[in-house]
Amino acid sequence: MTFYRRYVLPRLVHFVCGRRLALAERERIVPRARGTVLEIGFGSGHNLPLYDPRTVARVVALEPAVEMWALAQPAVARSPVPVEALVGAAEEIALPAASVDTVVTTFTLCTVADPVAALAAARRALRPDGQLLFCEHGEAPDAAVRRWQRRLDPLWRPLAGGCHLGRPIPALLAAGGFRVTAMTARYLGSWRPASFHYLGVAVPDAGPPGAGG
Repeated sequence: MTFYRRYVLPRLVHFVCGRRLALAERERIVPRARGTVLEIGFGSGHNLPLYDPRTVARVVALEPAVEMWALAQPAVARSPVPVEALVGAAEEIALPAASVDTVVTTFTLCTVADPVAALAAARRALRPDGQLLFCEHGEAPDAAVRRWQRRLDPLWRPLAGGCHLGRPIPALLAAGGFRVTAMTARYLGSWRPASFHYLGVAVPDAGPPGAGG
């Protein structure tokens, strides 16, 4: 592992994901979580203060990077809800089927190696009446911005920990077995290749994963 990926990148991710605009988006969706929560891409714990202990029993925090776990310890210590660490890849979630009430992804699907597999694994862990709360950046609606996303991606990914600028979030959710029930999509911030945000709620689709995509 390079010095950059071990020491610089985790702190850069912590800083960027904790900016005011990002926190404001988190505040719009994370408080809707309930029951047992699976948070995919826990990072440094920016979402923890937003969970309501009156409605959330515990957070199962999936984060594969040990460097991010180290940065998350102060947030875990202050957490209003119990936190259970789950180490592993998002594509292979080591939880029993139908064992969580809410899945939360915030600024996560851009970096997962196989987002459809990760969403399918999340759907398996989610109860049939559960919900997925998502807050993600991704593919822009404007053709000119999409072209820049494609051009910049090969340069951007190594610097940003594998982050893809233009993933089609609604299509990925459908391919992973989810149906979006509420969503807002808009530009946030001035650098358009990385600032188109999708925020909303999805539920398990009735068909098998991939049926909706």
